[in-house]
Amino acid sequence: MSKEEMKIGRRFEGKVAIVTASTQGIGFSIAERLGLEGAAVVVSSRKQKNVDEAVEKLKNKGIQVLGVVCQVSNAQQRKDLINKTVEKYGKIDVVVSNAAANPTVSLLLETPESVLDKVWEINVKASVLLLQEAAPYLQKGSSVVLISSIMGYHPQIAMAMYGITKTALLGLTKALAKEMAPDTRVNCVAPGLVPTNFAAFLTKDEVLVRRRLRKAHYLENLAPRGIWLLQPLSWHPMTLVISPEKLLWWLGEPPQDFSKFLKVNITLTATM
Repeated sequence: MSKEEMKIGRRFEGKVAIVTASTQGIGFSIAERLGLEGAAVVVSSRKQKNVDEAVEKLKNKGIQVLGVVCQVSNAQQRKDLINKTVEKYGKIDVVVSNAAANPTVSLLLETPESVLDKVWEINVKASVLLLQEAAPYLQKGSSVVLISSIMGYHPQIAMAMYGITKTALLGLTKALAKEMAPDTRVNCVAPGLVPTNFAAFLTKDEVLVRRRLRKAHYLENLAPRGIWLLQPLSWHPMTLVISPEKLLWWLGEPPQDFSKFLKVNITLTATM
């Protein structure tokens, strides 16, 4: 166990957490952190191979883990994800909806209808349907986090539909927070550009990455911020965590390095 892992508390001891699209990248990082803090984690992916590899990695760190194949747009696989979790652990305390898709890079008015449907179904609709399945098993004091994106605030011309769906998650967070209160807290995390496989086509240009990010919003920094929202202390009906990259965007991408002033994320809260 690393020195960093030894510093981690056990805030989620006895909790059961489902994280979708969690065998790599942001999802895996969040699942790993939850597990290190004591949660039994349920990881999922479209591919059995990815599930098996993630389960092995987490077990090697002493984490209690269940792996389930789940394409979130598949109704039966969503049911299986919830049912297998309840069969093994008897309850659900945490749901992190992380699955997303962006199958093409194109102008919005040139995007085929099939792509529009797929992006909406996976990025937005599936989160609602998954929570419909999970709701009967969510414990009092449970937490939900939806993973949005900085593109929910600034949709990019070649990824506009993806950005639109991430904007929709902000509204979905508000609606669910009101509906599921007071027993379940619903929050939303909007990461900046994170160098994962999903964003590989954006991060392969090192010059662009340095210009856009100054300091990358890496996974080891994102996971602790994300899981803080899953604790009882994050009681606000809605808490949006805005990445440092968003502040840099607001400042018009100045040439100087502002990273030293951005030790933590800026948090906006609303209790409406």
